[in-house]
Amino acid sequence: MIYFHDIDPIAISLGPIQVHWYGIMYLLGFASAWWLGKRRIAAGRLPGVNADGFSDLLFYAMLGVVVGGRVGYMLFYAMGDFLSNPLLLFKVWDGGMSFHGGLLGVLAASWWWSRRHRLHFFDTMDFVAPLVPLGLGFGRVGNFIGDELWGKFTDGSWGVVFPSGLPAPLAQLDTATLKAEFAAGALNQYARHPSQLYEAFLEGLVMFAVLWAVSAKPRNRYLVSGLFALMYGLFRFAVEFVRMPDNGVYVAFDWLTRGQILSLPLVALGLVLLWMSHRAPVLQPVLPAAPAGAKP
Repeated sequence: MIYFHDIDPIAISLGPIQVHWYGIMYLLGFASAWWLGKRRIAAGRLPGVNADGFSDLLFYAMLGVVVGGRVGYMLFYAMGDFLSNPLLLFKVWDGGMSFHGGLLGVLAASWWWSRRHRLHFFDTMDFVAPLVPLGLGFGRVGNFIGDELWGKFTDGSWGVVFPSGLPAPLAQLDTATLKAEFAAGALNQYARHPSQLYEAFLEGLVMFAVLWAVSAKPRNRYLVSGLFALMYGLFRFAVEFVRMPDNGVYVAFDWLTRGQILSLPLVALGLVLLWMSHRAPVLQPVLPAAPAGAKP
């Protein structure tokens, strides 16, 4: 059954204060990473690091996600808008975050944190990787609620009519009129793939299930990070075939998108890391030391 998208992007409105669903999704992503990370620390999955050390890591990673994601989006997808109005960089609540930019931000933050704690960088990344997918899934749900990053047209019964994806004459109509047109079947031809939900399932649920299962037992260094990079790159590349290209422009061949180009290095990195993992040491869990004075 075709669905008409009619979700208010503002979850809570208290006078001048407005809480957007997009922001709530980010909070859910960080909250899930914190909860899962605490469990992994308690299980000794990052030897030598206690709960306080993990809190520091999560704080720096959060900064990396927000700063890197926003800067990456402006550089990769909206350079012209940024140059004409640099203040757009700070309007995070309007949406517009780049996964690839956020990933670079997390990598930089984790590298700095690892040096401070004298840990192998990829031990840290293997620990962090299973904490990320649920946040990716929440972020894609936020994209769906915000009526952005929709897919191409489809004649499938699961299609979604996104008001912002309608042609100019229809997009200018008020919501009540659009609903009436939709009820009459006049908008069915504009139904699109809910590509945001495809990505939420693949990048969120599937990646989380695989990475959590693999990381729950002793494993070779690089393995978890390699699986993360490989799966994300492949999933993103595949979904791009049914997702509208960024800014409506293909980079080449009338099908290759910028998102696919940015995902290819991740596929290559994932394969390299998986190859390296075959000769890497197997990391065994080490339970964190109990605080001084604690009873056994």
